[in-house]
Amino acid sequence: MPGILHIASLLIHCRPELMPALLPNLARLPGVEIHRHSPEGKLVVVLEVEHERQILDCIDQIQQLPGVLSAALVYHELLSAEGDTP
Repeated sequence: MPGILHIASLLIHCRPELMPALLPNLARLPGVEIHRHSPEGKLVVVLEVEHERQILDCIDQIQQLPGVLSAALVYHELLSAEGDTP
């Protein structure tokens, strides 16, 4: 559907000692915004992408990054170009 934006939120758990290297790697992924992270190795990440498949691809990429223990989708919403839910 043209004009649709997928907003997704992920909870990522990583090895705390590898978080300094993980943060810049996450920031390089298209559509990824890091909103919070804790010293215990937990991160909240938001994705903004045009296609649902990009969410799954991004989760796969995140899970392959060194230090990542898990990445879980916790929220997904569709917005139209006007900002409303289609």
